[in-house]
Amino acid sequence: MSLRKKVIISACLLGRACRYDGKSKPALHVSEYYKSYDIIPFCPEEPVLGTPRERISVVKMADDALHVITDSSNRDITKHLKFEILSFLKEHNDVKEAVLKSKSPSCGFKSTPILNIKKEQIAIGNGIAAQIFSDRGLHVKSELEVD
Repeated sequence: MSLRKKVIISACLLGRACRYDGKSKPALHVSEYYKSYDIIPFCPEEPVLGTPRERISVVKMADDALHVITDSSNRDITKHLKFEILSFLKEHNDVKEAVLKSKSPSCGFKSTPILNIKKEQIAIGNGIAAQIFSDRGLHVKSELEVD
């Protein structure tokens, strides 16, 4: 058992090709900054939708609830993603910090486009995982906030 601090980092930032387009978005400064930590890669979309996959968006529905909807097929995958995220957190309940991919519908922290039902941007907010992590007391930031 490691005594080092732990951090959750979006897997795409670590170079894993798990984004919707089958690519990654490596942010070498993030892994360098956290090199003394135990790094736990995280991608809630990949287990739910596979890679590559249809793009998804955060959509504010008529009842003001935020849902994650696939862009082309209009499937609501909110429950599936929540299950994946909560299962991940249950497995890693001792982690206090996360670095998540900015603008992502699942991981974006204070940077995710929020759309209306016509798919028009109406706000900027959190992706579903960023919101759940934040609500659970994790210190969340994007790769843009890592020095």
